[in-house]
Amino acid sequence: MPTLALPFPAIDPVLVQVGPLAIRWYALAYIVGLVLGWLLARRMVARPAVWGGVSPMQPQDLDDALFWATLGVILGGRLGYVLFYNPVHFAQHPADIVAVWKGGMSFHGGLAGTLLALVLFARARAIPVLSLLDVASVVAPIGLFFGRIANFINGELWGRPADVPWAVVFPTGGDVPRHPSQLYEAALEGLVLFVVMLALVRCGGLKRPGVAAGVFGMGYGIARITGEFFREPDVQLGYLAFGTTMGMWLSVPLVLAGAGLLLFALKRSKAP
Repeated sequence: MPTLALPFPAIDPVLVQVGPLAIRWYALAYIVGLVLGWLLARRMVARPAVWGGVSPMQPQDLDDALFWATLGVILGGRLGYVLFYNPVHFAQHPADIVAVWKGGMSFHGGLAGTLLALVLFARARAIPVLSLLDVASVVAPIGLFFGRIANFINGELWGRPADVPWAVVFPTGGDVPRHPSQLYEAALEGLVLFVVMLALVRCGGLKRPGVAAGVFGMGYGIARITGEFFREPDVQLGYLAFGTTMGMWLSVPLVLAGAGLLLFALKRSKAP
């Protein structure tokens, strides 16, 4: 082992196990992210001032929206991984599609699933779609942060070989020091993006429907593309054209869509 490499902290991916029932850090990350996001969303909705005087929805609306969003995250995330990252394997072993406990979730798929679920929910409840998406965009970095921390604990999605002093030798990454890219992504997609979204709310961003959702799309896309420069691509895919990765290609449309939505929102309404 290189002298500058840090040993991987041996953390059991199973937090608690009672008989056949096991609670994993990964599942806990999803639960904590969703619950904390839900609590913050209720607090924002209960403050009419951040909406310009009238909130477009009630806190109790978010109780049901949480269920819809959870379904969107899980179903979309799994389906996205199946289609984007390992379609050949799952075509040959379709029973593995439902084996979510073995890992394999795609953020871009989860985003698409959540987007569809929230749009359908908003239309069913006569809630402004863009305002609901704005709320979800503000709280989404919370789940992203905990999800990336869980990736690190699981010793998965590690980074490219590195010679930096904080490089880590992961048990499943060979005897090679690597970037702890999961922690980089937790910082960029989680902490930094969360601070940006909170600052946007304080500056009146929720008063203009679509602004927060647009900023989130651009912010996440840029953060993910940046993180991909340090992250080892999935072995079954490897590097794509010009040394790019699947994560980069999936993030480019997100940046463009976020920019388009932001421009649309800014032109649609004037600042107070």
